[in-house]
Amino acid sequence: MSELSLVIPAYNEAANLPLLFERASQVFTGSPVELIVVDNGSTDNSPRILNDLLPSHPYARSVRVPVNQGYGFGILAGLKAAQSRFLGWTHADLQTDPGDALRGLEILRAAPDPERTLVKGKRHGRPPADVVFTAGMGVFETALLRKPMWDINAQPTMFSKQFFDRWHNPPHDFSLDLFAFYTARREGLRVERFPVYFGKRAHGVSRWNVNWQAKVKFIRRTVDYSLKLSKQLSNQT
Repeated sequence: MSELSLVIPAYNEAANLPLLFERASQVFTGSPVELIVVDNGSTDNSPRILNDLLPSHPYARSVRVPVNQGYGFGILAGLKAAQSRFLGWTHADLQTDPGDALRGLEILRAAPDPERTLVKGKRHGRPPADVVFTAGMGVFETALLRKPMWDINAQPTMFSKQFFDRWHNPPHDFSLDLFAFYTARREGLRVERFPVYFGKRAHGVSRWNVNWQAKVKFIRRTVDYSLKLSKQLSNQT
């Protein structure tokens, strides 16, 4: 059994999949990492491309979600299929290097209590406007949830399967990053961050960061979910 199962959700990423597997073969061949690529309800040629690529990459397998039900839903489908000691996820568009997961795995191994450790990337190389946006969201979430929360959507996100097995009612959209980070903080897990380069997409456009209208929609959904978490926190105190 692999030591780490790395989940990569892919929705209509047909153009990026060959590049993803090319890079993955360079870093994961012979490693203790299992790559789980989730075809998250794609309507392009992703299923055919995955079918062609997988036989040449024995460290990888795929999970098919018939109908897209959200970014988080796809990740959860992959996490539920995983059996490794450590789990995690990252992007399919190569904005972050899948090889970053090997660095994260080393941090998990070296932690005093790996089962109670969350590892996340810390992004650099982003446009100034995105940095300001992320900083503002971090200040908001920290104040609302009363836990230090910053660069919430940075990848990879990695943790033990024991931690995942305790999750209750995780969201199915982009709020999954917030849920995992907040749950780790609430449970008192050790949080380790390490720098990762965040570049441009290899192909295609972002699902949420395409324009300011998309950003506003993302903010509204994130705030709604954050208020839900805050209400749960108030009920527990």
